[in-house]
Amino acid sequence: MPAKSARSEWKSHWTLPVAAGLGYATSVIHIYGLGVYIEPISESFGWSRSVTTFGLTIATLIQALFGIPIGMLVDRIGPRPLGVIGVALTCGAFALLGTASGSEWQWYGLWAVMALATLPVQATIWTAAVASRFQASRGLAFAITLCGASVAAALFPWLGARLIGAFGWQTAMAYQALIWLAIALPVIILFFRGANDVPKSQRAQIAAAPAPGQPEGLSFGEGLKSSIYARLMLASLLFTFTILALVVHFVPILTGFGLNTASAAGLAGLIGLFSIAGRLGTGFLLDRFNAARVGAAVFLLPIAASLMLILLGPDGAIPAAIMVGLTLGAEIDVIVYLATRHFGLKAFGALYGGLLVALSVGTATGPLAASAIFDRYGAYEPFLWATVGMMVVSSLFLLSLPRPQFGNLKSSET
Repeated sequence: MPAKSARSEWKSHWTLPVAAGLGYATSVIHIYGLGVYIEPISESFGWSRSVTTFGLTIATLIQALFGIPIGMLVDRIGPRPLGVIGVALTCGAFALLGTASGSEWQWYGLWAVMALATLPVQATIWTAAVASRFQASRGLAFAITLCGASVAAALFPWLGARLIGAFGWQTAMAYQALIWLAIALPVIILFFRGANDVPKSQRAQIAAAPAPGQPEGLSFGEGLKSSIYARLMLASLLFTFTILALVVHFVPILTGFGLNTASAAGLAGLIGLFSIAGRLGTGFLLDRFNAARVGAAVFLLPIAASLMLILLGPDGAIPAAIMVGLTLGAEIDVIVYLATRHFGLKAFGALYGGLLVALSVGTATGPLAASAIFDRYGAYEPFLWATVGMMVVSSLFLLSLPRPQFGNLKSSET
């Protein structure tokens, strides 16, 4: 079967990455949507911010444990049923968070429900469908899909702040979930169909199609033994530990400067908007310049953002939000790109799965650590200084990478 051109792929399936992007945005509603709720929840129940954000740690660790089983289920039944059911479950679970009564154990139980509900909307579901339809233009299709997180980072804080101001945080969670469900679910039902989401008779024809040549690259064991893999894993861990904490706590950081919640949420929305530019711009640069140097430069941006917040206070909020957004839009793109260049595609799924564990651990522990530091010192400044140090180390890990072994991978995609 002849390969389609990029133009024909977009002509046939342009709605799929858009629907997948909405699905991917749904998968992070509890991450990017939490920041604006941290302060009112903590004040309502007299909790520390560590208690309030520990639920996010629980949810992220549970998701990391089930990454491989979910991927196997996608291969077995296709991504569509998981995506459709998962969007409804995730929005429902987010609404349930608003039923918190003040019991810490009930709060953690609600977050366990949130974690289980989000399993069918993990990134694997949305990227698997897009990858099955796009070959010649897979990179751009992935970029549009992953921009769903950028939309989430821009929209959810703003929407949450408006709803909290009008109805209080508990009712706001229910309304936010319902509004997003009404936006995302119809589009996903209509347009989210990967190549595996077809009748079994057609699926057999697809399976019988000629398979591409064996991709080149390192085996799983060879990759694990490489110091390059260790450096990428540590860079991933340090990066997500700091950047996700900055995103989740950006609104509380600004309210600590004296801004009201609505103004702080509006500035936090800049993170989402500029993460779109960061994602598309980084993809452009990775194709044209040394990828490790591009990644190292991008990973330095949170340092400048942290220093601006420390030294300038509220006057540094806008440039800090822009820099955090540009970095947030680049992190997965950089790590995926470098992994394919250094390890090839032979065992890419397994090797990238290990890197996703590091990314998930950083996501789970970073916001919690920032909360613990605030609870101890009554300010976020110590965490911002820690961000400076960790991002320097993360950037140096990328700069230390040698020349990639697999510079040209296009043959494996044709």
